[in-house]
Amino acid sequence: MWAVVGLGNPGSDYARTRHNAGFLFVRRLARAWGVPLDRRQCRSRLGVARRGRTTAVLALPQTYMNLSGLAVRALLDSRRIPPERLVVVSDDLDLPLGRIRLRPEGGAGTHQGMKSVVREIGTTGFARLRLGIGPKPAAMDAADFVLAEFETEEWAPLEESLDRAREALELVLAGRAAEAMNRANALLAPSPRRGSYNP
Repeated sequence: MWAVVGLGNPGSDYARTRHNAGFLFVRRLARAWGVPLDRRQCRSRLGVARRGRTTAVLALPQTYMNLSGLAVRALLDSRRIPPERLVVVSDDLDLPLGRIRLRPEGGAGTHQGMKSVVREIGTTGFARLRLGIGPKPAAMDAADFVLAEFETEEWAPLEESLDRAREALELVLAGRAAEAMNRANALLAPSPRRGSYNP
């Protein structure tokens, strides 16, 4: 069994913000897989997906970003999922919009949600799938930038990155992590087309 956790803030006020890219990914993934996120357990909204011989619990923590680790720890403990079967999906201010990055483990960096996860589960040995939301305008405060909604022209490259992230995740769940990282971490230019997205 795997746990796929998107980081974000609950509530409609945050639904379309850059900091909620992890939530947007899990919601889009759940729709693609036909999985309702209708269970309220482990301080999260959950859905259970079966992909071939693999079961994946999809989770949206309801603790707010800075306390995400409380929900992740509750989920891992409840389902007896080891950290090496955890994938945490988050926004990344240092990655350009449209880029994604998959790593099998690593530090938390400056991301408060990721810091909370590492602190609560006591290890950095879990996969993280990062979704680019940058670059931040030089004159803009980082907190203001990540808590602002995506601009209209940003939705198309964001959607494309979410789809590539889903493809990478499916490879990970299929036991093809090296291939997933090669594909996810390749430099791909986002499409210039414009679009809209309803989370």
